[in-house]
Amino acid sequence: MRLTKARRGRKLRRVPDRDSPSSSPSTSPGFGPALRVALAALALAACLSGPRAGEIDQKPARDLFGAVVTPSSGAPRPIGFFSKGCLAGAVSLPTDGSDWQVMRLSRNRNWGTPILVKTIEHIARDARRAGWPGLLIGDMSQPRGGPMKTGHASHQIGLDVDIWLTPMPSRTLSRGEREEMAAVNVVTTDRLGVERGIWTPAHMALVKAAASQPETTRVFVNAAIKKELCRTAGPDRPWMTKVRPYFGHDDHIHVRLACPSGAGACDEQEPPPDGDGCGEKDLAYWFQPGILHPKPGKPRPPITLDALPEACKGVLTER
Repeated sequence: MRLTKARRGRKLRRVPDRDSPSSSPSTSPGFGPALRVALAALALAACLSGPRAGEIDQKPARDLFGAVVTPSSGAPRPIGFFSKGCLAGAVSLPTDGSDWQVMRLSRNRNWGTPILVKTIEHIARDARRAGWPGLLIGDMSQPRGGPMKTGHASHQIGLDVDIWLTPMPSRTLSRGEREEMAAVNVVTTDRLGVERGIWTPAHMALVKAAASQPETTRVFVNAAIKKELCRTAGPDRPWMTKVRPYFGHDDHIHVRLACPSGAGACDEQEPPPDGDGCGEKDLAYWFQPGILHPKPGKPRPPITLDALPEACKGVLTER
């Protein structure tokens, strides 16, 4: 995949494909919207006021951004990199559409750039035409982006979305169902393949619809799913270049978009390697015993506010 002319001048981040698996369903108490807004405002005010306000730069950014429940004003603007940035002027994906429903509403993570919202609508439309009944949308970004308290290293600049590998029911789910319903794991317990009684051609149609959008640069999937797609994709497979194996992702796909044209503060990730990624050497790494069943590592220290781009402090503190 090559960069468009509008993007060739933008700085590229030469980093490996990175993502974090989704967290477990939220257990936040069911406060009403008005009370949640008030509590979040008080929490943020405590961080930003008083004689020790200068210490905000050293506070975990996940706590600060997680306390804000509304977007900043102004034009939409992704700032920084997918795993170290923030989002100005975010817009929300409606919780219900003709072809999607947003899950885990208590998390308040259905925010993003306008191009992300539009791309989700296009994925939902194209996937339905190909046989997928509709999208169950997991996390996008927080109202002002930034690091999250749970679940992700990325999703910080409004250009990432998780889509469950669970078909949307034909009815509208209740708020309670959206909190408690679990995504369906499509990978076998040995991590070597997909569950034949669960995986269907419609699952491949969903992945293809996501990867075929012009704005999409990557679709992260479990390595077992990538292997299955390599086996069944057929001759029309340019879209497979964007489908990248990574840890987790056994019950959802993670779609990442390119920085929008003109978003000068957005750091683009280097395009994935050419080819469909189905060669023996491409997949062998992911099926080594130590990779299939990794040992838990030492948690990294949380990112502090001063580690984010300077503009993110203004995005965070805007009242």
